[in-house]
Amino acid sequence: MARIDSIEALTAKYPPVTERAVLKEMTALEKHSRRFIELSPFLVIGTTGKDGRGDNSPRGETPGFVQVLSDKLIAIPDRPGNNRLDTFKNIIANPNVGLLFMIPGVPEILRINGRAELRDDADLMQRFVVNGRPPRLVVLVNVDEAYLHCAKAIMRSGLWDAAAQHPRTVLPTMGEMIRDQIGRDIAVESQAELDARHRSQFY
Repeated sequence: MARIDSIEALTAKYPPVTERAVLKEMTALEKHSRRFIELSPFLVIGTTGKDGRGDNSPRGETPGFVQVLSDKLIAIPDRPGNNRLDTFKNIIANPNVGLLFMIPGVPEILRINGRAELRDDADLMQRFVVNGRPPRLVVLVNVDEAYLHCAKAIMRSGLWDAAAQHPRTVLPTMGEMIRDQIGRDIAVESQAELDARHRSQFY
């Protein structure tokens, strides 16, 4: 096994990038990327901390939970979670973020790279009130790059194919897995109890 540690060694292993792959990169959101965000109920946000360590975190809600404020600015509300705050601590240390937007059934992915900031402006928070409850904060992302990622990864994985789905019972419950991972005798909920607790914390 040989380590590839230079751009020259890397690019020598691949054919040249296609013209379309370069030209598709945009510096602002247009009608198709706006529509993609409007239909997406799920995204992954990638951040990097001050120590250089990377982190990825999922965000999900009903389609349209992310709002496009302009062709260069989107807003993501924060909903109740585990309170680790890894993503937010990283944004404070390093504002550069990468986003992957997905739409169930659609094999393409929208990628956005930009710079994020955390806000709690009253008027901004009001835009995201659900059942009378505002988010704790809102993540604003200034768009630097936006482009559609081709369908090959989703197609190869069969991610949206019903036949490829596993029953939840293919793994132990999350509580059981965490108990085994940390090596401590903790109270373990059933899957039904865990699902019910999660839903009780929704807005």
